[in-house]
Amino acid sequence: MQPEILLTLSAGSVRPLLAAKDPRCSTIFAVPQFVATDLQLRGLNLPSDLLAGFGLNDIDRLRDEADRAHCPVLLLSEEAPIDFITRGPAWVKVLDRLRRLGTAANRLGCPSIAVRVHAPDTDEAFEATAVGVKLALKELDKFELNLLLAPHEGLTFDAGRLTDLIKKIGGFRIGSYPSFAHAFASGDLEKTLRKLAPYAPAIAASVRGFDKSGAHDGYSLEQCIESVRSVGYGNTLALDFVGTDSAKETGTKKKSAKKEEIDIVSELDRAREVLSALAVEPELEVGFEDEEE
Repeated sequence: MQPEILLTLSAGSVRPLLAAKDPRCSTIFAVPQFVATDLQLRGLNLPSDLLAGFGLNDIDRLRDEADRAHCPVLLLSEEAPIDFITRGPAWVKVLDRLRRLGTAANRLGCPSIAVRVHAPDTDEAFEATAVGVKLALKELDKFELNLLLAPHEGLTFDAGRLTDLIKKIGGFRIGSYPSFAHAFASGDLEKTLRKLAPYAPAIAASVRGFDKSGAHDGYSLEQCIESVRSVGYGNTLALDFVGTDSAKETGTKKKSAKKEEIDIVSELDRAREVLSALAVEPELEVGFEDEEE
């Protein structure tokens, strides 16, 4: 039997709830308990911008709240793409940024940080990025963190190109952070997930929404799970509500925030139900007939 997949939440999904100061999830410190109790998920992936303005005491408090809720922070992600090629003053800023991420992740007790690579898809950029990531990994060694590369336009959009980059960098602390949304956008969902899943401690289970019949918008969540299961994946799926293209502006207006928060919780609940049913490989049932006396 294949191992159970752990279901967690990408905290970016609840931004509208935080913005609306929903009583269930009014501040970032309430998110772990909300995730554990209301969404019945067992971990948290945290976009770094949600820690804006935080000091070490605030980070420690968030870690303590996560521990109390039995909902640990498992991944800290940086949304803004990073240029691993340019040197000089810009490189000093990149390393400082990564050290800050490393410090926050270390205090939160999470094992991995995820970043996006800003680079064109050229051979020169490929080689230079590999060198830059290796240098960055040396800076992160003291934190004992995994560095995960999330697909991004340019050099790392193609799954084959991203896996080649990971192999070029080498070592056991480098990996991928794929997403269902990226796999769908790539034009070959199954192939993309199968290529990236073996390098992924976690995958973003992107949720676009469901229609009245219960079908997921754009792609099948079942197909996504079958694709990663086909290569033996048994790590973590982080539910990540991304909505459809037409919903990108949702939550920016106060009047629409309440409606969207209800939709988000409902959509995440439905996604959890679908993925929970697929997260454990069914056991082979063995029956025994009663022996005649």
